[in-house]
Amino acid sequence: MATASGLATTLGGPAMESFVRRSPRWSSTTSPSAHGVRLPFRPALRSRRGLKVGRVVFPRCEAPADRVVDAAVAVAAASSRASSFSALEQLKVSAGDRYTKERSSIAVIGLSVHTAPVEMREKLAVPEAQWPRAIAELCDLYHIEEAAVLSTCNRMEIYVVALSWHRGIREVIGWMSKASGIPVPELRQHLFMLRDGDAIRHLFEVSAGLDSLVLGEGQILAQVKQVVRVGQGSGGLGKNIDRLFKDAITAGKRVRSETNISSGAVSVSSAAVELALMKLPKSHALSARMLLIGAGKMGKLVIKHLAAKGCTRVVVVNRSEDRVAAIREELKDIEIIYQPLTEMLSCAAEADVLFTSTASETPLFMKEHVEALPPVSEAVGGLRLFVDISVPRNVGSCVSDVENARVYNVDDLKEVVEANKEDRLRKALEAQVIITEELKRFEAWRDSLETVPTIKKLRSYADRIRVSELEKCLQKIGDDALTKKVRKAVDELSTGIVNKLLHGPLQHLRCDGSDGRNLDETLENMHALNRMFSLDTEQSILEQKIKAKVEKAQR
Repeated sequence: MATASGLATTLGGPAMESFVRRSPRWSSTTSPSAHGVRLPFRPALRSRRGLKVGRVVFPRCEAPADRVVDAAVAVAAASSRASSFSALEQLKVSAGDRYTKERSSIAVIGLSVHTAPVEMREKLAVPEAQWPRAIAELCDLYHIEEAAVLSTCNRMEIYVVALSWHRGIREVIGWMSKASGIPVPELRQHLFMLRDGDAIRHLFEVSAGLDSLVLGEGQILAQVKQVVRVGQGSGGLGKNIDRLFKDAITAGKRVRSETNISSGAVSVSSAAVELALMKLPKSHALSARMLLIGAGKMGKLVIKHLAAKGCTRVVVVNRSEDRVAAIREELKDIEIIYQPLTEMLSCAAEADVLFTSTASETPLFMKEHVEALPPVSEAVGGLRLFVDISVPRNVGSCVSDVENARVYNVDDLKEVVEANKEDRLRKALEAQVIITEELKRFEAWRDSLETVPTIKKLRSYADRIRVSELEKCLQKIGDDALTKKVRKAVDELSTGIVNKLLHGPLQHLRCDGSDGRNLDETLENMHALNRMFSLDTEQSILEQKIKAKVEKAQR
């Protein structure tokens, strides 16, 4: 759920007016409530069903258009007057219901091959070795509780649990701008943002390969798994993000096994090989001299697909020989020749086609390097081909200016990946059923967390009474009459009685989707217990968390 005040805070002043002018797609199903206009978010498939400011995507809202405009403009004016309030103060005076107040939001902010060119993506790319540092910096932001970074050649996405979603998003965009050196206005033109159910569905689709340039490709699932491994190794993933990514892995596995969407699908590496062979004369495509820079996972797949196409020899330039030797041992149908990185330019001079796939943050080939290379044979078209599947790019854009060279990057693979796409699109529709099931499971798990504070307070309340009454009883009996065994038995008896008495009430605070109980009923039970036992949970957990963040920053 979100309220008009939430949108106004994000899009106050001129931004809100622009938002209202450019958003004709709101439908009329919801009327304003006593607390303001409610704008329920609906699950969406990526950005196609979202609202955009520039190209920042907001999940589509449903409310009467005229009422939303009037309310939004009014709230936008009010938000400018309240801008001096702290997040904590604004939460205290907000009129949203308790569930909305106390629940942190899961959000994803990022860009992908669908929203930004490679020139933009490479500036924001975060190497895997820097993920822990990025997570730590993001979690230090005032309104960010948990974070994870998914950075690949086709996307850079940041997943967060935000205490205040609109402020959290603003902080993350600021962090991205600072890390990349891209001004916020320019950055916003390429970003998408999704919240809660939309963000969860998006990650599940990403893991299943439905959001990939190559529909159904398998490597993205391994990359999602790597986010979990790196996050757990650095201790950076919180319980929500950890569970979110693990459930995304489950969704990705189910989609691949139950829909067979990956059968016949091409990968980025295979598309790169296909593109190179398409650009060579058919009569000499397989005899062209092939060079690969980098022997990582993508590089290994390039060699594998070259062998499958009938190529018999490839030179591999890599920092160490061990990885090349392991690939040579596995792929025996193609001759693999190792050369150290120091020989890269001399190897390039003897190559017709160069594939680059390294984690280098700076280009390996610049215009002056390529201009110094000898011309290639007319038999292969007289052009030296550079197929760069790295992000950041390994081949400088200036190389395109060299007369006898042609440069292709991951954005140029689209003409290849259309193959078998129609069949995989049919399977993608089947995949959405699976993703919806996994989405419901995750949201049910997350709903179950809402009552945890009340459960803890009720247990603590009952245990305080138990201990107090037990002490009174033991004092009356006297220490002389009590053996250690009897004292232990009495303590266990009192604990057992409390547990049995609490079992029924606590069962009515469970909302994990296993018994059909809905969230509204569970929240009613929670409020009733809070009132009956004076559990003092009226101050929102969200307020406490933000206050703790502020105090930590001030120390």
